[in-house]
Amino acid sequence: MAPKKVLAPDTINGNIKKMVYAVRGELYIRASELQKQGKKIIFTNVGNPHALGQKPLTFSRQVIALCQAPFLMDDPNADIFFPADAIARAKQYLSYTSGGLGAYSDSRGLPGIRKDVADFLMRRDGYPSDPELIFLTDGASKGVAQLLNLLIRDEKDGVLCPIPQYPLYSATIQLVGGTLVPYYLSEEAGWGLDVQDLKRQVVEARMKGITVRGLVFINPGNPTGQCLSEANLRELIQFCHEEHIVMLADEVYQLNIYQDERPFVSAKKVMMDMGPPYSREVELVSFHTVSKGFWGECGQRGAYLELTNIHPKTVDELYKVASIALSPNVPGQIFVGLMVNPPKPGEISYPRYSEESKAILESLRRRARIMTDGFNSCRNITCNFTEGAMYSFPKIKLPQAAIAAAKQTGKAPDVFYCLKLLEATGISTVPGSGFGQKEGTFHLRTTILPSEDQMPEVMRLFKNFNDNFMSQYEGPSGALSKL
Repeated sequence: MAPKKVLAPDTINGNIKKMVYAVRGELYIRASELQKQGKKIIFTNVGNPHALGQKPLTFSRQVIALCQAPFLMDDPNADIFFPADAIARAKQYLSYTSGGLGAYSDSRGLPGIRKDVADFLMRRDGYPSDPELIFLTDGASKGVAQLLNLLIRDEKDGVLCPIPQYPLYSATIQLVGGTLVPYYLSEEAGWGLDVQDLKRQVVEARMKGITVRGLVFINPGNPTGQCLSEANLRELIQFCHEEHIVMLADEVYQLNIYQDERPFVSAKKVMMDMGPPYSREVELVSFHTVSKGFWGECGQRGAYLELTNIHPKTVDELYKVASIALSPNVPGQIFVGLMVNPPKPGEISYPRYSEESKAILESLRRRARIMTDGFNSCRNITCNFTEGAMYSFPKIKLPQAAIAAAKQTGKAPDVFYCLKLLEATGISTVPGSGFGQKEGTFHLRTTILPSEDQMPEVMRLFKNFNDNFMSQYEGPSGALSKL
């Protein structure tokens, strides 16, 4: 008899078995299987712009190509293929390194890039930023994981997370052994948040012996697509100050804004504008990445986090955590440098950069409207407008017969609906239960990233499927689910 394996399912870390990450979960796995069988799949389950046809910005790829192959700059004809400002920028970034892109950097990232980030934050917010309090990371998710690992000591430590939330947070909190404390966004109020609900959740958590140590907010929202107002941000800052809670500001979609009423304003700017005691005492960690916006460079894994009002010795401990991996990937760091310091007016590459980035954002704005209007034209579906980020999160009023059919198959009702959608159309989405939702409501999340010329066909496929689904399950025995 063969000995039992050490890495047996019943002996591995229990937190890993409990962890759920719906964005790459059951629906994604089934979509991948269907793709292998030859079915055309539209992967709208994850915010992955280039995978759905978005083209990379020319300047950034020129610079990174030169950094990866610096011998190209020695060619006497280099200026035929690469503009002078791209060559100059590549030389600048290579001067930041101690051996090119193949060498480790400081565990916080290249000092020159961190200085560029600090300058960007000064321009954005109007307040100084310290490069020593900026960490470059392999995507924002790596930075979030490092911070949650630092914050959570055991299962009695809780972190407030919005519901619906991006499952990075629920999965990572589970993985590091903490407790997620939910606060619910109001769909009826455009996915706004209620500070009174936050206070109730803290009181209830404390009654269970849980110490709430952190609060996550996502602005613009994922999966909900709302943009927080300055008034909302001030309320959050006051609340965290009163309750002695660390703020984790997920601001990765700050360039993805599709309306003019609520432009993006950073939590740090609002906090500093409020002055003491908030500007000096509220502990804030902010995250940004090259994966979103008009960059969409998900595969490059470039991001940064900024620490504000964090104890200096805690910063040292975070540096120790970052040092375990020796160095964030250097090409990703270069992309961060390009994001925070793009071509400027008067430079050779500026006109093309401006044209490309503007075209992407304007197209995303149109796609947000096409998708929202498309969902709202569907039977038994309502959808708030996608004000920002890259997603729509429509609510589906499922007939009771569909809920019963889902129960018979052992599936959550929204999982059942999304699987049927996938099988019928090839559209791969994520059920709302993967993000959390109020009991008795059902949603799905889809990106707004299919190309603009594809979008009408995607929405036609969806509408036809939904009409057929509702017709199949509605009737004398299939009343709508009560919401």
